[in-house]
Amino acid sequence: MKEPTSGRWWQSAYLLLTVTTLGWGGNAVAGRLAAGTVPPMTLTAVRWIATAIIFYLIARPMLPAAMPILRERWRYLLLLGAAGFAGFNMVLYLALNFTTAINATILQSGMPMMIMLGMVIVFGERAHPLQIVGAIIAIVGVLYVACGGDPQRLYTLDLNAGDAIMLIALLLYAGYSVGLKKRPALPWQVQMFALTLGASIASIPPFIVEFALGYRVDAGWPALAIIAYTVLIPSVVSQTFFMRAVDLIGAGRAGLFINLVPVFGAGLAVLILGERFQLFHGIGLALVITGIALSEIVARRA
Repeated sequence: MKEPTSGRWWQSAYLLLTVTTLGWGGNAVAGRLAAGTVPPMTLTAVRWIATAIIFYLIARPMLPAAMPILRERWRYLLLLGAAGFAGFNMVLYLALNFTTAINATILQSGMPMMIMLGMVIVFGERAHPLQIVGAIIAIVGVLYVACGGDPQRLYTLDLNAGDAIMLIALLLYAGYSVGLKKRPALPWQVQMFALTLGASIASIPPFIVEFALGYRVDAGWPALAIIAYTVLIPSVVSQTFFMRAVDLIGAGRAGLFINLVPVFGAGLAVLILGERFQLFHGIGLALVITGIALSEIVARRA
């Protein structure tokens, strides 16, 4: 099936991944703001059910032609959506009830390495030594931001319950990213509908349990704003853009850009939470960009 395009920006993996990671950086901030306001399983369920409805409306004209492939691969697509969308975000929002947003984003810096390792183990892809160096430089930049420019602070970071929970989230999303390589050839609109449908189905049982335990959404505009943001930006925009970027440059290279999530998260924390932007933020951002650029240069020459 011919995939429609929307101009040069749709062909630029770098632009798509920048917007993607900006949206995901905001997702971590939103998840922290949701703690005590929107229960984590409720936020996940409402987010993905609403997103699935949006993508159903977008994909509906294409569904009849896509049904032969969907009948054959629907289990795979639903599983990807359950793990990468519902699973990751349920665990992320749960973790943010026990740890800080900065700790959660620190741990996300390990995701590109997990994706790269997964591609090597599952598909036998090779990583150039300089690509590994680029990934390490990017991670150093993220950690430099996380420790506030004082590397000694890394030694004081205890692995609390929230941090341990985040490790599960990283494994889920890394598995999803690797699994995207074998997803069926379908229009991106149909793929996103199938994936978000899988996320919706997977998120309902935990929501029912949470609701039965007495957890409720605090009525008011903050809760509505958090839900609206998580539906529109990290769900609809970022997930679609990331999928497109994987098509353009592959999961391994696209995954490296996830190192920008903690940097953008820190920047959004400055704007939303009132924290000061300091020199170490700029240094960390420069290191992350350097690491990504190094890996990209190697990948282009390969």
